[in-house]
Amino acid sequence: MGFPKNFLWGGALASNQCEGAYDEDGKGLSVPDLVLGGDVNTPRTICSYILEDRFYPSHQAVDFYHRYKEDIQLFAQMGFKALRLSINWGRIFPKGDDDKPNEKGLAFYDKVFDECLKYNIEPIVTLCHYEMPWNLVKKYQGFYSRQTIDFYVKYVTTCFERYKDKVKYWLTFNEINAGTMGEPLASLYGLGYMSQEDLQRTKPCTFDELKDNPEHRYIALHNEFVASALAVIKGHEINLNFMIGNMSSHLTWYPHTCNPKDILACQEKDTMFNDFCADVQVRGEYPEYALAYFRKNNIDYSFITEEDKKILKEGIIDMYTFSYYISNCVSVDPKVEKIGGNLVGGAKNPYLKASEWGWQIDPDGLGFTLNKLSSRYPNLPLMVVENGFGAVDKVEEDGSIHDDYRIDYFRSHIQAMKEACDDGVNLIGYTSWGPIDIVSAGTGQLYKRYGFIYVDRHDDGTGDFSRSKKDSFYWYKKCIESNGEII
Repeated sequence: MGFPKNFLWGGALASNQCEGAYDEDGKGLSVPDLVLGGDVNTPRTICSYILEDRFYPSHQAVDFYHRYKEDIQLFAQMGFKALRLSINWGRIFPKGDDDKPNEKGLAFYDKVFDECLKYNIEPIVTLCHYEMPWNLVKKYQGFYSRQTIDFYVKYVTTCFERYKDKVKYWLTFNEINAGTMGEPLASLYGLGYMSQEDLQRTKPCTFDELKDNPEHRYIALHNEFVASALAVIKGHEINLNFMIGNMSSHLTWYPHTCNPKDILACQEKDTMFNDFCADVQVRGEYPEYALAYFRKNNIDYSFITEEDKKILKEGIIDMYTFSYYISNCVSVDPKVEKIGGNLVGGAKNPYLKASEWGWQIDPDGLGFTLNKLSSRYPNLPLMVVENGFGAVDKVEEDGSIHDDYRIDYFRSHIQAMKEACDDGVNLIGYTSWGPIDIVSAGTGQLYKRYGFIYVDRHDDGTGDFSRSKKDSFYWYKKCIESNGEII
């Protein structure tokens, strides 16, 4: 059986991690433009203004803004059927609350989409991928303000109307469930939320120093739910053929032991991290377990109004898309050995290997997740829109890059997807994360590489941005040509 005939093979990018040109052609400051680079041992730092003589990874990134034709041609050589990318909100509305859009920003994405379509590559567009205009954070505390819903709807309506004949697949927010966590990095990137105290800081601070207010965070997340639903409603008014989806970070959780308390803790972690946001966006209503969680944690949920309930019900999504990198374990034992991961860490699984950055490799977890989602949301199309392996790549004297470790990672995960398709899962596409090297969102590093294509750009700001093909480039090309049969 294997993958469907018209399966959407491709790769995924985020504008703030690839484009650069952070202040060109009228673009306003976005949140990542104020975040300095870091590494495994140095926490990420943010300042409310640009510091001189400091390195900001997003300012030039890998220069996709000026090299998009070359990069899309390379994607076409691999045989891409789809390219997931994001529109940087600050290119279209530089301050977020502008009266009129920036024509130069709109024209740039016209050119990018035209280049994709030239090679029969279907754009899959994320409307907000951690790229909120900084002015909306500073002036409105991001989605904590109801006003930001209106600014978002104005922005997405502009995009829908402009690109309605070029883009069919849309995602409203990247990893929207980042808002369920107390990590300030996730809250700021995902919700644009900062406390008034933090906004008044005049010196750089680490994300660990930022304050988390759970009630404010869930108000902001609710406002994102409403904004997403309104976007779905508006998109369907503009083009009935639009397929508009969510995007969640799906992280498979296992109880660390058969201790019933580990199992119950795992259940809560799984439902609130993986299921909660999707249930609201797929079913159009808050699940009872989420309301119970609010009561248990003294979170007043009177922000869920009757009018909002109607909007959520009307604006349900057309497809479910998600990122999958790792699995983690849940333990009630405070002394258990911990390990990191995408957005959030957990207890170490003794049965799994991990990357250099502590991300546990678990292709079986992807198969489990696909079957779970297929059962939870019957008949809803599914798409894996992020999956990849960050590693240190060595350039040999002849310029070759032998990244067998990356090929092994993709091979095992694609095999898991293939088996899920055999199980009857309605999987329609797969876009690997970082088909070309980009800035890591979590660490701000270029040293941590994901791509099939190497970019000569480094964390000290050196490099000429030249592109070269890794061994995985040729492997993925064969995989796509064979529709996943040759892996």
